[in-house]
Amino acid sequence: MSASAALAVELKIGFVNTEKVFRESSLSLKATKKLEKEFQTRDQELQKLIKQARDLQTYMEKEGLTLSEADRAKKQKELANISRDLQHDQRAFREDLNQRKNEEFASVQDRARKAITEIAEKEKFDLILENVVYASPKVDITDRVLKSLER
Repeated sequence: MSASAALAVELKIGFVNTEKVFRESSLSLKATKKLEKEFQTRDQELQKLIKQARDLQTYMEKEGLTLSEADRAKKQKELANISRDLQHDQRAFREDLNQRKNEEFASVQDRARKAITEIAEKEKFDLILENVVYASPKVDITDRVLKSLER
């Protein structure tokens, strides 16, 4: 038997679909719900601002020609202010949401890594891979990782 064949026989390799772990674990689902709840009020405020801008735009399209020059200028300025505020608020919302997502999912990722390490040590794996082109179901430990995270 060649050295490479002997090495291949002795190695115990596993695979984890981390995307599935992040998508399906209860920790991820809880983190997602927590973020939805945390940002719900701000999202509703943004939706109100969007509606306000649309309503004013519709009003300007329908009534703009009948308004006096001063009223039309006032409404256009109001629409410009709402649009500016909306862009600012949307940018801040996205930045804050992305930061919080990163924080929440860093915790999930840390817990997943610990679960993977525990399984690898307990079951004497030599190598655990993620993000591969192909993995046989017999080396896939993703479901075991998900179960471990439920504890």
